[in-house]
Amino acid sequence: MRLHRVAPGIAAGIIAPALLLATPSFAATAAPTAVAVPAVPSSADDPDADDLKVAIARILADPDSGRRVTREANALLDANDPEAMRAWLETGYRLAQAEDDSVAIARTLADPDSGRRVIREANALLDANNPEAMRAWLETGYRLAQAEDDRVAIARILADPSISPALRAAANAALDDNTPEALRHFLEVGRYQVA
Repeated sequence: MRLHRVAPGIAAGIIAPALLLATPSFAATAAPTAVAVPAVPSSADDPDADDLKVAIARILADPDSGRRVTREANALLDANDPEAMRAWLETGYRLAQAEDDSVAIARTLADPDSGRRVIREANALLDANNPEAMRAWLETGYRLAQAEDDRVAIARILADPSISPALRAAANAALDDNTPEALRHFLEVGRYQVA
């Protein structure tokens, strides 16, 4: 019989990403919480190869998985080594996700449409190099920073005295709605439909 000293940690490492990634709207509706796994010394705590494959397949199914995560997850499934899968789910996934998040933030900085708040926060995140902070910002913070930058862009449009009454009404409607989606929609589509 094997000792199960690390089994709760392994189970938490497998269950937490699977639960978080299985619900894409989780980040927008609730703050992340820790997953408590009871320490029960049984063979149920030790996930078998199929459980590990399912956890990795769920990570691959997430559309937000970046290149490094995808590359490493596919290599693990091809190798079919349960110990390597277990180790990757415990530590390697976090490192791969952190690299992919850094790349996503750098791409945000390269976008010419990024506003001041997005640029300021993205630079601060890259300087701090904190994987958890980068992930949280990509899941929720970016949306909020972009919304603030969009409000400023709409206010600049409204400051132009020569805009049409229809454009002014559409801009004010977007500001009155005040959701990140409405603000972005006005700037990307709405202002061109009423101009």
